[in-house]
Amino acid sequence: MPEEFSYQISPPFLSEGSDRDLGLDSTLQELPMYNFTVEINHTGMEVASVLEKYPLLPGVILVEQGQFIGMISRRRLLEFLIRPFGQELFVQQPLAVLYSYARTPMLLVTDTTSILTTMQLSLKRSPELLAEPIVVQTESGAYRLLDVQELNIISWQIRGIDNLVRYERSQAQLIQNDKMANLGRLVDGVAHEILDPVGFIWGNITYVSTYSQDLLKLIAAYDQELPSVSQAINQIKEEIEFDFLEQDLSRSLASIRTGAERLKKLVTSLQNFCHIDELYPKPVDLHACIDSIILLINSRIQGEIEIVKYYGQLPPVYCFMGQLNQVLLNILSEVVDTLLNEAVRQQLHLDETKTVQKPRIEITTEVISQEASNPNAPDSRWVLIRIADNGSGMSQELQQQITDSFSLETKNGKNTSLTVSYRIITVRHGGKLNFHSQTGIGTKFEILLPLV
Repeated sequence: MPEEFSYQISPPFLSEGSDRDLGLDSTLQELPMYNFTVEINHTGMEVASVLEKYPLLPGVILVEQGQFIGMISRRRLLEFLIRPFGQELFVQQPLAVLYSYARTPMLLVTDTTSILTTMQLSLKRSPELLAEPIVVQTESGAYRLLDVQELNIISWQIRGIDNLVRYERSQAQLIQNDKMANLGRLVDGVAHEILDPVGFIWGNITYVSTYSQDLLKLIAAYDQELPSVSQAINQIKEEIEFDFLEQDLSRSLASIRTGAERLKKLVTSLQNFCHIDELYPKPVDLHACIDSIILLINSRIQGEIEIVKYYGQLPPVYCFMGQLNQVLLNILSEVVDTLLNEAVRQQLHLDETKTVQKPRIEITTEVISQEASNPNAPDSRWVLIRIADNGSGMSQELQQQITDSFSLETKNGKNTSLTVSYRIITVRHGGKLNFHSQTGIGTKFEILLPLV
């Protein structure tokens, strides 16, 4: 370093920033900042010589016996030195004299302040102060200088990266929506093809049942009118087990009717789930939506999970039925997976002295009112769908991960089913999706849809 610094003024240096990629949550700690602190009793000439040797140095931090006093920027110092009689007045005088004339309001922030917040504060300054460096106080109590031009460049880079991520996310969402729409149309077509023969079965089963009963009545009448029948007829009755056939025929027809009814409900549920690409909301029976989703996941439950429904009186709700079905399926699938995994772990570590509680899901619906933020406005009315389980609950770390994934500012991480559900409820329906979890008690998801 130059010898003229002697032991009076420590030479300035530029601190190294962080090596990690900058993002929306990055703070000033991750940026390179200048450290140039001078006692206020030094002369303007000494500081000017340092600024001449370091053309990128934005200014100087002034202290008095180690205590922070203020800051003079390169621009302000040179401005006063080139004024008429400026060199005679300020060059050989202590910096205290120059600072008394050149003092301006400064922006002082801590190094834990985010880069974008600092940029916003900087832009709120008066026009004549926009080029002034920013004073940053570190956790250790030291003071650093941040060049505002450097801040501008970095903040615009962060904004550019954020816009790119948002664009890529929107493109991925469009592709996903297109896939779901195509899948919905495909499943809808298959469901329609299945529903046609089911309709044939359902429509004819009544006639078959009536015809069979009529035939049995006719045979019974023959038996009464002709008490003595030939040996051949008796042999045929024994071969076909006529007595059993007479009793079992009605049960078989009832079983066919039940199977056709279940198949019809299942196909109808598939058709309801396929309406992913709806353009406009329509009035929907939420209870029918929930029942259809439960029917779709019944094959995974297989009686291992008890589902209890507490349905309140709900009016038709305007919503996108296909997307709402997707949300219900996502949440119920998440809950079912969690409960089944916990049930397996309990079976593997079963203690004979402990009783294992049966997995249970409670689904509650009701209309609630919430106070409006404006005292003059009426209370808002919402439809609440609560899905609660009796599992072991989520860890704090997992809850934080889910909460972070709900944020639109999150750049990294995958779009999980809960993330997609959150955006469908909040963005597409103007509703709310909340979750609460307590260790040892369970997890509760709440879907709030506004009543128009």
